[in-house]
Amino acid sequence: MKPSLNRVAFSVFGIDIMWYAILIGTGMLLGIILAERDAKRRGMNPDDLMDILIWALPISIIGARIYYVIFEWDYYRGNPAQILNIRGGGLAIYGGIIAAYLTAYILCKKKKISFMEVADITAPSLALGQAIGRWGNFINQEAHGYQTDLPWAVIIDGVGYHPTFLYESIGDFLIFVFLFYFARKKQDHKGQIIALYMILYGILRFFVEGLRTDSLYFLGFRISQLVSIAGIIIGIIIYYLSKNNKSLKI
Repeated sequence: MKPSLNRVAFSVFGIDIMWYAILIGTGMLLGIILAERDAKRRGMNPDDLMDILIWALPISIIGARIYYVIFEWDYYRGNPAQILNIRGGGLAIYGGIIAAYLTAYILCKKKKISFMEVADITAPSLALGQAIGRWGNFINQEAHGYQTDLPWAVIIDGVGYHPTFLYESIGDFLIFVFLFYFARKKQDHKGQIIALYMILYGILRFFVEGLRTDSLYFLGFRISQLVSIAGIIIGIIIYYLSKNNKSLKI
């Protein structure tokens, strides 16, 4: 498996439009459509959901960048001009997720609507968006794993590497399918969908991260693995509480 596409999809007035940005945008758009339909199915005003997403999505990109810069501060401290150069690469999905849901929580409190319901509605969309967005890593020849001679290795400069983007993309898509159909069962407890996402994605990311060669580190530990463990634990707690208290008042 060898990347053959140019990173640049096309140019507009001299500005290069990257495939990575197109894939992320496509994932977001499909996620919005899916979430809007689920909001209607649940009886939530889709306008309230859109008001939240209008803020949460762009802030998620800012959060993803801040997260990355913080844990790569040794580089950016000496190259401050590159901090805002998102086109040069450097977005961390966990930073984006944290920023998006923190924004959603604040807006839900302001609008007096259930944050847990909004989180349940958006969780399948998030998994789908991640599944699509990971293919941008393939085109950019980044976020790969250690060298391997497996037949499905991604070939970069004649060397085979674990296609960790593919592992995560397939895993994300399976999580999306599971959550999509689980969400259409009778749901008596708010918080179950987002809890299952946190548990399943945490498990997936923990193992995929162990294969990657570009992990961010803190005190010798892979940060994404630490966050994955925390996400799994929090997800289990939320799921348990949601089942035993009917719904979480968040």
